[in-house]
Amino acid sequence: MNSNEIEIHKELKKYFGFSQFKGLQEQVITSILAKKNTFVIMPTGGGKSLCYQLPALIQDGTAIVVSPLIALMKNQVDAIRSLSSENGIAHVLNSSLTKTEIAQVKKDITSGLTKLLYVAPESLTKEEYVAFLQSVPISFVAIDEAHCISEWGHDFRPEYRNLKNIIKQLGQVPIIGLTATATPKVQEDILKNLDMSDANTFKASFNRPNLYYEVRTKTKNIESDIIRFIKQHKGKSGIIYCLSRKKVESIAEVLQVNGISAVPYHAGLDAKTRAKHQDMFLMEDVDVVVATIAFGMGIDKPDVRFVIHHDIPKSLESYYQETGRAGRDGGEGHCLAYYSYKDVEKLEKFMSGKPVAEQEIGFALLQEVVAYAETSMSRRKFLLHYFGEEFPDDGEGADMDDNVRNPKNKVEAQDQVVKLLEIVRDTKHIYKSKELVFTLIGRVNAVIKAHKTDTQSFFGSGSDHDEKYWMALLRQVLVSGYLSKDIETYGIVKITKAGLDFIKKPVSFMMSEDHEYNESEDDAIVTAAKSSGTADEVLMGMLKELRKKVAKKLGVPPFVVFQDPSLEDMALKYPITLTELYNIHGVGEGKAKKYGSDFVTLISRYVEDNDIIRPDDLVVKSTGVNSANKLYIIQNIDRKLSLNDIASAKGLSMDALIKEMEQIVYSGTKLNIKYWVDDMLDDDQQEEIHDYFMESESDKIEDALKEFDGDYDIDELRLMRIKFISEVAN
Repeated sequence: MNSNEIEIHKELKKYFGFSQFKGLQEQVITSILAKKNTFVIMPTGGGKSLCYQLPALIQDGTAIVVSPLIALMKNQVDAIRSLSSENGIAHVLNSSLTKTEIAQVKKDITSGLTKLLYVAPESLTKEEYVAFLQSVPISFVAIDEAHCISEWGHDFRPEYRNLKNIIKQLGQVPIIGLTATATPKVQEDILKNLDMSDANTFKASFNRPNLYYEVRTKTKNIESDIIRFIKQHKGKSGIIYCLSRKKVESIAEVLQVNGISAVPYHAGLDAKTRAKHQDMFLMEDVDVVVATIAFGMGIDKPDVRFVIHHDIPKSLESYYQETGRAGRDGGEGHCLAYYSYKDVEKLEKFMSGKPVAEQEIGFALLQEVVAYAETSMSRRKFLLHYFGEEFPDDGEGADMDDNVRNPKNKVEAQDQVVKLLEIVRDTKHIYKSKELVFTLIGRVNAVIKAHKTDTQSFFGSGSDHDEKYWMALLRQVLVSGYLSKDIETYGIVKITKAGLDFIKKPVSFMMSEDHEYNESEDDAIVTAAKSSGTADEVLMGMLKELRKKVAKKLGVPPFVVFQDPSLEDMALKYPITLTELYNIHGVGEGKAKKYGSDFVTLISRYVEDNDIIRPDDLVVKSTGVNSANKLYIIQNIDRKLSLNDIASAKGLSMDALIKEMEQIVYSGTKLNIKYWVDDMLDDDQQEEIHDYFMESESDKIEDALKEFDGDYDIDELRLMRIKFISEVAN
């Protein structure tokens, strides 16, 4: 070490108590001390702030730190003050200060006491502040969260755009830009906007080898899936991100009802509650915080063990930052995201109200998220490529990824790669991914028509494969470096030198098939059941036998006792007490009390005889969100109110109201709707339908419609079925 190096190591020990620097810190600090413009790209948690704090503390003059978040400034100021006996060593200058406080800040700066002055970009534009800062020695200006300058960053702030002009007024001071998001486009924007193309650039690796990345299909059973996941990680800290405040509240409630200590966190809560919930999480009074994206900017909890995305985020930057809150201490960090294309469509709808330029950017960023979720190649490789970093197949943490651990089929695609590269070359680099794929499969849209591409001989030359195939191949060819996405015209695909060489001399290219994420709602339930284990066939048989016996004894059809979906749920979850039986699909308290004891006796004997380990965490209690509706319906049917009035009072369609009523009677509660049915059907008609259900094997409405062949409409039959179940079963 030369004397300079020894010097800064001594200062590091003196101020921060560390005996060595982390990663690139030392090189960055050396560059700043040499008065050079410096650009630092370092992932969240990589030790960015020390890069400007240490040089500020050991140089003459005051360093200005521009930061967008008031809470973060306060945290940093407190942290620096704790290193020194002098309170004035660090100050904040923003709109929250009184006149007296501002005078104190100015006094401390003038006397040379203040080493770090944190300002919001808005405050820097005030002429009185600029005039004051021109009169005192400034060591350098640091711009934290510099991606706010670029509208391609995930947190664009127009007021950041003007910083260059203000800094120029302060004389020849060096500029330090720092950011944790680093797509090449954003980096270029920052350097251009701060007029520091000569900057020394330091870029740390974005690879977090201890994080495990996983994407699951989002199904109707997502809540039970999340609960099961958290119970498998009992006692560990985690964050669940949702896009809306409403979802945050409801997920936090479901978790609490199911015995998980969780609190909500979003901008709709008052500051006191937010601070309280944040502290509870930091102090480990609760395990889980359910939050909107805004959460955790100032959170530095090193042992967050999992981050769950209930909704897919709007950009890969956000995803990287949010997952980056896991495993800061280098220990385990499980990043689980739920994906369904429906959510993406919802986000696109939100964007449609914005200015066109913003929409374009929003769509482009969102498409990258879709590509990440749907890809079947290494997620880590995909993510790092997005941040402009190449990741070798055997790099650190290579197997920490669901795609790598459960690889999809690979197929040889050498000829198709050549075809794709030729199309990019021959359409002269004017198209984004979508138009390239359309050109291959021969589909016309306005853009293709405008360029007359549909008249070219190669149009449709790839129609032997579908759109999904070409999209998947395109993504993998991009990551392999044969194509690149142009930065300035976000999303335009160009061929690289390596791509041109590939056309001349093709080599093998093994392509993984993309994931299928487009299952319909009903399939979703089936897949969820399959993934969580199917119903126990043997037990199912025994339950059906028992149902038959009970029904015979009571002289009712079997479906009156329990419907098939309820039995399947029992054969999946093995409830052995009446309380557990309440939580089975379609079984409420009334039904459990009336018929339940024989069933739970059978199940507990079966569980014992066969040494079955019960998935007790599968019984997900609901928060009774609909219970208010149900109560309203029951009370007003008791008062013989018109069903039309009940439906409109709760904003339900007739169909939805009947559904609610079916759930009520099928779970064992009586609903006396005779008054309503009497107005629709005479006694003979009612008797005819009643006898049909009494003798029928099934309670399916389709079967009843067939049987009566148009004599009754669907609502009449459904209401009669409700009346029947209510009288006979409950």
